[in-house]
Amino acid sequence: MKQITATGQTVEEAVESALVQLQTTKDRAEVDIIDEGKRGIFGIFGSRPAVVKVSVIIDPLEEAKKFLIQVSEQMGAPVEIEIKRDGKQVHFVMTGEKIALLIGKRGQTLNSLQYLTQLVINRFSNQYLTVILDAEDYRNRRSETLIQLAHRLALKAVKSGKDVPLEPMPSYERKVIHTALADNKRVKTFSDGSEPHRFIVITPVRR
Repeated sequence: MKQITATGQTVEEAVESALVQLQTTKDRAEVDIIDEGKRGIFGIFGSRPAVVKVSVIIDPLEEAKKFLIQVSEQMGAPVEIEIKRDGKQVHFVMTGEKIALLIGKRGQTLNSLQYLTQLVINRFSNQYLTVILDAEDYRNRRSETLIQLAHRLALKAVKSGKDVPLEPMPSYERKVIHTALADNKRVKTFSDGSEPHRFIVITPVRR
């Protein structure tokens, strides 16, 4: 959090000075009056300046949005972003002419951006927030693909009698796999590895 201590003949002047130095506005700042000051005789003798401490209020969602806009521009695929928040889950929906560049092969670029965006947002947030980054309804399409993949690999695990590891996925995608196979009595699923390389293993139930 950026903060600064400033002085002035009045509290208002001190606050104004701090806002200029912090390059922000009053609605995006927190003001703590340390000393209201004293005008003194004739405004000179015995006077004491007002002292305030002003802190910039940082919006974690806006910081994450700025990060995404900056990265997308550097990749040559500028985007517009719509933010939807549901409790501790934040959806960033990106649109743009070259959005395919930001999705990447099997969503790998999108997943990497999602992971980095989550790091950025939680750097500034007081509570842990989960980020879901989407583009061209990719997440829904990917979920359908993952459900089909889960059932296909579960069958493979049962037929072979061996564990079947999947490729590394973000937690959001791993949850889709776990849910898809939750009612399948012939297999179990568990996650292994460390983020961002954590992956699912489908293991046959041995009777």
